[in-house]
Amino acid sequence: MTILELVGKLDLSLRNKGRLDTPITGCYASDMLSDVLANGREGNLWITRQTHPNIAAVAAIKALSGIVVTGAREIDPETIEKAESEGIAIMSTRLQTFEAAGLVYNLLKSEEGAKA
Repeated sequence: MTILELVGKLDLSLRNKGRLDTPITGCYASDMLSDVLANGREGNLWITRQTHPNIAAVAAIKALSGIVVTGAREIDPETIEKAESEGIAIMSTRLQTFEAAGLVYNLLKSEEGAKA
């Protein structure tokens, strides 16, 4: 599944012009930057409530597929610009982190099952 496909399936609000054709290989949900740096994997979609510019830097360092900000939080304009400059798609949703992670998990598992 790509970022663009996810946006359509979960009715996410796309906040910048990051790479929409990036494949999502998994998901990581955390609000601690150090946790994502230590445990996030290349291609993961990051689900968080954080909105400051450092999330774009962490996503770029870890080569994450994109960032979903949950809980209808307002994202700093600087964060949106930084993510776009790094080619990282940043999206927002009214869903809480638990709900968003569960939906992404189910979509990825469903896609995985369809390929088998």
